[in-house]
Amino acid sequence: MPIVPILILFPVVVALILLLSKNVRLSSWVCYVGAAVIAGVTGLLVVASIAEGFMPLSLFVETKQIDMAILISELLITVGVTYLCFKHKKYWVSLLSILPTVLMTYTELNAPHEELYHIYIDRLSILMCMIVGIVGSLIIVYAVGYMAGYHITHTEVKDRRNVFFALLFLFMGAMYGFVLSSNLIWLYFFWECTSVCSFLLIGYTRSEEAVTNSFRALWMNLLGGAALSVGIAYFAFARGSLSFDNFVQLGVMGDPVAMVCNALMAFAALTKAAQLPFSTWLLGAMVAPTPSSALLHSATMVKAGIYVLLRLSPAMSGKTLGAMISFIGGFTFLVASIMAIAQSDGKRVLAMSTVSNLGLMVACSGIGTPETVWAGVFLMIFHAVSKSLLFLDIGATENAIHSRDVEDMHGMLYFLPKLAIFMFIGIAGMFLAPFGMLISKWAALRAAVDENNILILLFIVFGSSTTSFYWSKWMGKLISHPHAEYSHVRDLTRKNEMLSLTVHAILMVLLCALFPLLSRVYVNPMLNDIFGKNGEVLSQTLLYMLVAIIIFVFLVPPVSYFFSSRFATNRKLSYMGGINIGDDCAFVDSFGESKRLWLSNYYFANRIGIRKMMIPCQFLTTGVLIIMFCSILGEIL
Repeated sequence: MPIVPILILFPVVVALILLLSKNVRLSSWVCYVGAAVIAGVTGLLVVASIAEGFMPLSLFVETKQIDMAILISELLITVGVTYLCFKHKKYWVSLLSILPTVLMTYTELNAPHEELYHIYIDRLSILMCMIVGIVGSLIIVYAVGYMAGYHITHTEVKDRRNVFFALLFLFMGAMYGFVLSSNLIWLYFFWECTSVCSFLLIGYTRSEEAVTNSFRALWMNLLGGAALSVGIAYFAFARGSLSFDNFVQLGVMGDPVAMVCNALMAFAALTKAAQLPFSTWLLGAMVAPTPSSALLHSATMVKAGIYVLLRLSPAMSGKTLGAMISFIGGFTFLVASIMAIAQSDGKRVLAMSTVSNLGLMVACSGIGTPETVWAGVFLMIFHAVSKSLLFLDIGATENAIHSRDVEDMHGMLYFLPKLAIFMFIGIAGMFLAPFGMLISKWAALRAAVDENNILILLFIVFGSSTTSFYWSKWMGKLISHPHAEYSHVRDLTRKNEMLSLTVHAILMVLLCALFPLLSRVYVNPMLNDIFGKNGEVLSQTLLYMLVAIIIFVFLVPPVSYFFSSRFATNRKLSYMGGINIGDDCAFVDSFGESKRLWLSNYYFANRIGIRKMMIPCQFLTTGVLIIMFCSILGEIL
């Protein structure tokens, strides 16, 4: 199938063209064409799969030349990473790149293994391709306009946008290779490519903070890659296989070697998904320009860890590994949502929310039942679109008001109505009933009850409550009457940025409206692919009822506006400790002085902030990981 090589190699070709291009206009058009082709070829993959009845396909047995090219590329990447580590005096970080590369090279050349298919296409990998292709392409379209404005307002940053765009395309090619690979050596290579792309994008501005944060992201992701390499090498030499499918199936059967290797791969997935104790790399990544935050750190890269855990879920179900992974995910979901309450910076709220929601997906994968995997898949879908929309919207808002503080968005509906509506849709998709994220949480909650998993049940209940707290604060800010002068604020969003935001918002609404259809024709059969059995998690009648409620929710604002604009309303003025001057934003006090009314949320930063909670939580989850590996080794021995 030529579609697969195109998906993996075409973004690399586009990246090379961008690196050679110094003309801004030419780079912009290359990005537009590249994004359109990637989205179109992804669509062809979906159409071809539909024509085959979504039957799983295994492709490419004879790949000696490609294997050699990958091996050489891996060595070159290691040399590049080592050079940068020595340049910035991060010598020890280079070992996390050098040692796994040596191990993988030795495994590739010496491990006994059978002939195998290198590419595997099924519903789960196609779903990931759609997330990468559709959401990723929209983000690149947005990035073209955003980076033009970024370098106008950030004159201290050298204009290297062609490098920035090239890295975005390289990352997309690596993600396609990762989700389609069934050869563990290939999977490891593309895994490392995503880590290096993330590292370079986080350090794009080359400021001291950016460099520090980029190396934190690098060593944490390389640590996961090192664990992955050990697991692959051990499995290859002990079981003579480099097949991802064998890797999972032997784990399902309780093979002791596979159990250890599954644990190492799950550990790697935790680092990539920014779970405790590795969450700080994702928070530091917010120094990067907004498009990279949207593409790498909310929509796709962190989903690589979730993808791996979903693949491993049958092997984790009912085992110590699954119990420990679900605990770490559930605990991360709860404490990250608590820490998000203490954030007023919009991007940091989104970052903590991302860590939190990824935790719930990890917990669902760890429990490993069809019901929880159903919930995890839908959480992944809705989170990718919704969070990408929110990150891009934050970038456009920051360009307009020169701030991304939630408090500065007070009354944004009145002075930036389009951006406020997009933000409202994104937030609604994240937590409001009956939108997709909440339905997925409901399914996860039901599965935890069915499994009598009291601890995960408590994590979901209290984590969902705290989630509602910080989203409600933000949403309330958007629709409140503005307490400051806003006539000077102009919407600077460019047409390409607005196009991307609009399509994101439409996708969010369509996902909500088509939820029952997507469940029946795609996700339920996916469960059959993974577990060998199929069943309804939530009845179609219930899902259609929820869709009807969603439609009603979206009809309320325009209907309310229609009636409010045609009938007089009796507005009640608020009492503000003095004489209300009539605009509900100022009053005259008892001394005759005019004062403005300011409303502000309280953030509990000194009690539940990151500085207070992160380190104790990291120690706790590190202890859980140590116990997990000791327990697994104890069971085997």
